[in-house]
Amino acid sequence: MAPKAASGKEKLIDEEDEVLQAVILADSFDKRFRPLTRRTPRCLLPICNAPLLDWTFESLALAGVQEIFVICRSHAEQVKNAISESKWSRPGSGIKIVPIMTAKETFSAGDAMRDVYTRGLVTSDFVLVMGDLVSNIRIDEVVRVHKERRKTNKDAIMTMVVKESGAAHRTRPQGDSSVFVLDAVTSECLHYEPVSAYPRTAMTRIPREVLESHPEIEIRNDLIDCSIDVCSVEVPSLFQDNFDYEDIRRDFLHGVLTSDLLMKNIHCYVAKDGYAARVKDTKSYESVSKDILSRWTFPLVPDDNHPGGHVYQHTRGNKYLASDNSVSLARTCKIGNNTLIGASTKIHENAQIAGSVIGQNCVIGAGSIIDGSYIFDGTVIGAQCVVKRSIIGAGVTIKEKTRIEKGCLVGDGVVVGPLAVLDPFERLSMRRDKTAPVEEEEEEDEDSDIEEIEANQDKTSSILGKDSNAMVWPHGPFDDDDEDDIAAYKNQRIRRLGDNGSDLELSDEDSESSDEESDESSEYDSGNELPTSANTSPLATPTFDALAPPGQLQDAEFVIEVAQSLERAFAEGHSVDNAAVELKTLRMVSNVPLTRVREAVISAIVEDIKIVDGALPQRKEINRVIGRWGELIDRIGGVDAVETVSLLQMHCASSERFPLFGQILAELYQADIVEEDDIRAWHKSPAAKGVGLAGGPTAENVQRCWAVGAKMIQQFDEQESESESEGEGESEGEGESEGEGESESEGKGESEGKGESESEGESEGEGESEDESESEDESESEGESESEGESESE
Repeated sequence: MAPKAASGKEKLIDEEDEVLQAVILADSFDKRFRPLTRRTPRCLLPICNAPLLDWTFESLALAGVQEIFVICRSHAEQVKNAISESKWSRPGSGIKIVPIMTAKETFSAGDAMRDVYTRGLVTSDFVLVMGDLVSNIRIDEVVRVHKERRKTNKDAIMTMVVKESGAAHRTRPQGDSSVFVLDAVTSECLHYEPVSAYPRTAMTRIPREVLESHPEIEIRNDLIDCSIDVCSVEVPSLFQDNFDYEDIRRDFLHGVLTSDLLMKNIHCYVAKDGYAARVKDTKSYESVSKDILSRWTFPLVPDDNHPGGHVYQHTRGNKYLASDNSVSLARTCKIGNNTLIGASTKIHENAQIAGSVIGQNCVIGAGSIIDGSYIFDGTVIGAQCVVKRSIIGAGVTIKEKTRIEKGCLVGDGVVVGPLAVLDPFERLSMRRDKTAPVEEEEEEDEDSDIEEIEANQDKTSSILGKDSNAMVWPHGPFDDDDEDDIAAYKNQRIRRLGDNGSDLELSDEDSESSDEESDESSEYDSGNELPTSANTSPLATPTFDALAPPGQLQDAEFVIEVAQSLERAFAEGHSVDNAAVELKTLRMVSNVPLTRVREAVISAIVEDIKIVDGALPQRKEINRVIGRWGELIDRIGGVDAVETVSLLQMHCASSERFPLFGQILAELYQADIVEEDDIRAWHKSPAAKGVGLAGGPTAENVQRCWAVGAKMIQQFDEQESESESEGEGESEGEGESEGEGESESEGKGESEGKGESESEGESEGEGESEDESESEDESESEGESESEGESESE
């Protein structure tokens, strides 16, 4: 027994001496910062004059991380060179950093995690972060809590770090917040649902089993997801086993929580102290920059522990100047609060700078105004220019009397002016040098879009100045293909309500923002000598979120493939199981959400219904198609009856089969594909009423479908009142001999189906024995005929 005890002791010692590893996903897998990221990876963009990746290294160094793997695909050589030249590669840094260059086929965080597993990089519990993290949270404490939990629960595979915040917190992304349902005692994450800003998510649904199995839960919509995860060594293998896991939250987290096979647990660590935020878009870039200048990230501040190795002098009002005395300030220039000026920068007479970051070796001309902007190294701004709340790349030349309004992005090396005026939210980049080698000019696959952009630049010379070398990027499909925007585009037609469960209405303040909220949350800006822009809502910040992403093309191809697949199934008489398997395969190949598959299936089934003359033949045709293929709706990988009704409504509203909506819904009800509670839940949702839809025929048809649903619900209520009155009559002894007709009618309704129960309950058993043509005249008494009457009135 002694040797066995000794081996156990040695194991404990080994666990304490384990090297704490971290994995950094350096790629963001989106294009939010284009054109700034055309030739520079996003993780190397400067924030407060230090690359984002260096801020992430500092955050991990505070936690005692000893080995870091940097997973990168875009501009991998630049990332590798930047790491080798940084202070972290010095022998005394205490951290070993290994850049891992992945294949060009790595298009998501899930692909990167599968690469981590294939290479066998991690050997124990590790920290997983993104390459745009700025944090001073003691991650080592989270690691300790995670390991303690693992000793008693081996199924606890991940601990997510979240932080409490108010609704108007400026580092809280308005379009990327989430609802966390936590166990009040163990902080286990029981349910997760993302919340979209457009269309605004006003309600979430919690599965009933969560409420039944956990007596005390916390429903949190006030948490910022810090994207700091402490993972067990088996997490990468789960990505390898599930190739549909792409996003860490929407796919992996949701998949683990809803899987009955994995039986794994994920917990949350709610950080009470410290700072953590990701630079996910241009809005958060501005927010994090302000927080650093306001010293909320201490000890990671410009005058102490600056990741770039620069040394700044901190003065009153959070003004930071390079302490090597290389900054040249004219006597009449004005430097406002919350401003940082890099080394060897010159500020000329009467120039005004407030709430901005100026890089190294920059020149600000006489009389120019820089307000809430971020100027990268080597940029020259001429005399009497105005730059408001914009990001200006490295080596840019802005000639005299040029005005750049809020929200603009100007790429590296661009020349603008003189006398140029940029509208708000414009994006500029250099025109391509046709004589330069292709491998130097086109670093990314996305640069193939540049040719189409350059084709529409005929009139830009008069706007940008005669000496300009810039081209203007369009607002539209080229703006962004980030997953958030793809989801926003897809959800314009239908708001997903989640799995069958309990409704929880969210507060309006969680998804709405105003000028006052932003001004109140920016208390650090008081005292600026220059007036800042009044409108600081998410729509006014320098971000370019498109509503028509490039993924729309792939989405359209998927719809066509589904339609062709179902057309073959309909024509050749495939089984529902075989059709479902083929659709699941298409979904995995196309990497689309389940909502998109359900929408395509419902559309194909509805379009397969032939429009025929006569109410009875039409009803038989609907019964034939729904009876044969209706089951497929719930066999494609999930059951969401409320979403089914919503998708049916939206498709019928824009289709020539709009008059059949009521009859199809009634048939789905009879086939037990949707239930009464599902119809009521759909009818209560704002999307069912057409809230948020632009005016037009589709919006009018949506409202008419909603009215059809109202009549069906009215029939449900009448049936309930009749059944209650019948029950009261029986309890009083009335109708024991005389109420035979009613009881027989009620019995028939239970045995012969829901549709017969409706007709018999209201027509007292006479409707079924009469001719179908007479049933049409008695449409007020029959649920199905009511829908027909609605279509005839249309």
